[in-house]
Amino acid sequence: MADKNIPTKIYLGENEIPKAWYNVRADMKNKPAPLLNPGTGQPMKPEELEPVFCRELIAQEMDNDTAYFDIPGEVREFYKMFRPSPLIRAYQLEKALGTPAKIYYKFEGNNTSGSHKLNSAIAQAYYAKQQGLKGVTTETGAGQWGTALSMACAFFGLDCKVFMVKVSYEQKPFRREVMRTYGASVTPSPSMETQIGRKILADHPGTTGSLGCAISEAVEVAVGSEGYRYVLGSVLNQVLLHQSVIGLETKAALDKYGIKADIIIGCAGGGSNLGGLIAPFMGEKLRGEADYRIIAVEPSSCPSFTRGRFAYDFADTGMVCPLAKMYTLGSDFIPAPNHAGGLRYHGMSTILSQLYHDGYMEAVSVPQSEVFEAAEQFARTEGILPAPESSHAILGAVNEALKCKESGEEKTIVFGLTGTGYFDMVAYEKFHDGKMDDYIPTDEELARYAAKLPNIK
Repeated sequence: MADKNIPTKIYLGENEIPKAWYNVRADMKNKPAPLLNPGTGQPMKPEELEPVFCRELIAQEMDNDTAYFDIPGEVREFYKMFRPSPLIRAYQLEKALGTPAKIYYKFEGNNTSGSHKLNSAIAQAYYAKQQGLKGVTTETGAGQWGTALSMACAFFGLDCKVFMVKVSYEQKPFRREVMRTYGASVTPSPSMETQIGRKILADHPGTTGSLGCAISEAVEVAVGSEGYRYVLGSVLNQVLLHQSVIGLETKAALDKYGIKADIIIGCAGGGSNLGGLIAPFMGEKLRGEADYRIIAVEPSSCPSFTRGRFAYDFADTGMVCPLAKMYTLGSDFIPAPNHAGGLRYHGMSTILSQLYHDGYMEAVSVPQSEVFEAAEQFARTEGILPAPESSHAILGAVNEALKCKESGEEKTIVFGLTGTGYFDMVAYEKFHDGKMDDYIPTDEELARYAAKLPNIK
């Protein structure tokens, strides 16, 4: 039965959309380590990043001290088309689990891109337009980021070139066609269109690709094309900054009804949705104002947090991007072709990596088949077909709720439902037909990749 005076869906009004993004780095005692120039090994200077990124985004990327950045008016007006997004109490899931836990999820799928990615895509496209650029290049895994960026570029009249991880390009043709509908060109990666792509194909014939491969190709094209810059949908500090709108709205909705979260859970690939969801809660934790259990849930096939090394590594397979200190499996790690395409990155956000290293958050890795079991249960109880990426967070929430059932504790769990899975039916089909592979890399395999990490302290 619903709690008295608390609606199933908590909505904020348009005037309650945050007016500024929150930069959690401002409250971190141990700041993320700086990006390093791959040629000199020295910290990157803003001018060294200008051939790759937009100027304003570079400023956001490198600012460790400013707590809040004003959201531009045009971006905030665009947000009004799909924000604020609802915070939903999962009453039916709670009932099915027989748990005393209270489960809430922040649903980010109420836009055509079907995910949270539009929060940063529109911001990055805005800054590219303000700089007078012709267009941008990017990579995409599952396709949500590519879809979101193609929408944002269409809105601002920018060209958009997308390199899509080959396995996702083949598994998700309809996601590809949505990008093309919004005017983007979509190339399966690795490709023969770039020098790096040709090298990767020569070194790894028949490879299904990775986000690291696609990043390398997108950067090469951006740097070699006049009037273009590269934009990224996860990992970077600037992206977590833009995604803080998720957490700010979540906290405002909870505060509206006096609800205190105990556990906050997000899926983890590069860190965009997790970092955005936890931002204001982590800020309170860092400042000593409140405490929360914060849990990152990642795929067992690509376990950056739980089995990676905290070390400097290249952000891309082609080793042309800056070096970042993060939890990493190695820049040339190519994970098994699991269906959570957005979680197939070899590393993790430097912000989240530092917070995890300092003990402010936890991480677990889970196999793909269990993720889809949770996804199916969620779809049948809550009526939303979740994306495979989001379903990692669902499984994390289910597992914590079942622990509450065993202990009798009535904890409040909040997780991020980052998007819908309507373009992921090949994955659901394989799950239903019993053809889903739960490949997990061996310690020996991961050790081989770790041995190739740059020797930087």
